Amino acid sequence: MEILHSKILGKGQPFIILHGFLGMSDNWKTLGTQYSENGYEVHLIDQRNHGKSFHSEEFNYDILSDDVINYMDHHNIDSAYVMGHSMGGKTAMQLATSHPDRVTKLIIADIAPRYYPPHHHFIFNGLSHLDFDKISDRREADEELSKHIKEKGIRQFLLKNLYWEEKDRLGFRFNFDVLKERMEEIGENISSNAVYEGPTLFLRGDRSEYIQPDNFAEIKRHFPQAEIETIDKAGHWLHAENPKQFYNKSLAFLNS
Repeated sequence: MEILHSKILGKGQPFIILHGFLGMSDNWKTLGTQYSENGYEVHLIDQRNHGKSFHSEEFNYDILSDDVINYMDHHNIDSAYVMGHSMGGKTAMQLATSHPDRVTKLIIADIAPRYYPPHHHFIFNGLSHLDFDKISDRREADEELSKHIKEKGIRQFLLKNLYWEEKDRLGFRFNFDVLKERMEEIGENISSNAVYEGPTLFLRGDRSEYIQPDNFAEIKRHFPQAEIETIDKAGHWLHAENPKQFYNKSLAFLNS
């Protein structure tokens, strides 16, 4: 059985953090370090087909949730605080509703328990134009990507996935082919009767469209104890756009 790759920071209560689609554990390094300085053993996990974790043809939320359980068993973690952003939030919801005894408290960052239509086509279209036979550094990759993806922040986020496959050849850390093929899976919802009764915090960006007020009732149906808070001046990458407020609100919930 393959175990997910992670970075473990600090000592104390186990706290698992799950990145979003096309992200990796590194995206959470700064915040992870801060949590670790407050009495948490922080596990920054690369989900399958992402970061330094294994690649696989199989990819859905049941499997991603099972990966986390296998990881917890491997590291002798009975139960943990769990936080997930976007796709990682869906994994965390699936984990908490399938294995409630393994989740002490749950934090979901900017994703609701609902279906989202596929909306990453423009990203894969842009990435598919990167020809690593011709591109030899990050600057050239950014230049090519900018023809297809105008937002600099999104390009920087994606280009973090570049690494030297060989001495003089760049490649992606994520499993491009499988993730492109399984794009539909990213928008899937948790099952309609899934419920987690434990303490839950949903954080939404005030400029993001992912959690709308008309999703609140559905959130409460699946997560009866859910608190819903808004992060100011933040879109979907709320933890990167307003890290201070994100950190303060999440830590207050963890410590409550």
